[in-house]
Amino acid sequence: MSSNSKEAILAAARRTAQAHGYNGLNFRDLAAEVGIKAASIYHHFPSKADLGAAVAKRYWQDTAAGLEALLAESSDPASALHQYPETFRKALASDNRICLCSFMAAESDDLPDAVRKEVRTFADVNVVWLGKVLSAAAIVAPQESERRARAIFAAIAGAQLMARSRSDISLYDAIVDSYRAAGLLPA
Repeated sequence: MSSNSKEAILAAARRTAQAHGYNGLNFRDLAAEVGIKAASIYHHFPSKADLGAAVAKRYWQDTAAGLEALLAESSDPASALHQYPETFRKALASDNRICLCSFMAAESDDLPDAVRKEVRTFADVNVVWLGKVLSAAAIVAPQESERRARAIFAAIAGAQLMARSRSDISLYDAIVDSYRAAGLLPA
């Protein structure tokens, strides 16, 4: 099996998990989507837990890289913070999916330990990035940055969940605007 097959499996698993969570991952369905035999998936991922952990790890790694790029490409830290909700909006704009790790976090009690670890790392990556950027933008004192970062992360994930449940991306936008009006996010 080539690395192209592995990447195709990861991409298909990501799309599936964003729409159906960890419990929606099914080797037979993924194989059909990728165009390979179900048994071929086991070459790269010996178990569903291995696949779930790999998908969640890749997701947080891609997110971390995306957040760092967002900061590097922004004119200043406050501008990067203003754009942060867009990272979650993209999933909604893609067939009403949600953040893979938010979906899996809701399944936390049923996740294998390796998957749960990667899902928690996603939240940690977001909170650390937000805290760093909040401090750099001088929006909060450094000792308050983690607390505020957790609030922002939870609020954005919650807005995404509400919008998905109604298949209404405009609801997400309205909620984010209300966060800005209330001062949770910079305007």
